[in-house]
Amino acid sequence: MTPSIFDISRRLWPGLLLALLAACVQPSTGGDVSRAGRYAPPGAAPGTCWSTHTSPAVIETVTSQILAEPALTGSNGQIIRPAAFRTETRQQIVKPRQKRWIEIPCPAMMTPDFIRTIQRALAARAIYRGPLHGQMDAATRKAVQRYQAPLGLDSGTLTLTSARKLGLVAVEG
Repeated sequence: MTPSIFDISRRLWPGLLLALLAACVQPSTGGDVSRAGRYAPPGAAPGTCWSTHTSPAVIETVTSQILAEPALTGSNGQIIRPAAFRTETRQQIVKPRQKRWIEIPCPAMMTPDFIRTIQRALAARAIYRGPLHGQMDAATRKAVQRYQAPLGLDSGTLTLTSARKLGLVAVEG
């Protein structure tokens, strides 16, 4: 008896579903999976939360004049034909792309009250001018980014270090 299409598809469906799900899983890029599926760097303390920040590569364009033909001089030292140069332009990486781990306040800490406190602290420093609504919206993230950029991190994700500098989280002693 030849199996029907229905019988074949019913037997293949679970394997196909598993293959599709496996294709959706992204491997860890250098960090250990810990704490309920969150990513953290190797050796991170339990109960801490982390994010990664990737800074783009800095590339500069360099233009050089390259000697194509040297000058042709006569026996008396007079220039018969001047030197010929060609322009060569290339790009070089000044600073490579960097991915680094940043410790962040855990999601349980990011309550509307805490976010309002972040907004208040940034407003007191004339960095945030929006409403104190307790939502981590685009304006709040932009203000966080403006605060952190001089500290060496051009990111709208609030780091635990920045939260401590703002006086929002206790400094470990």
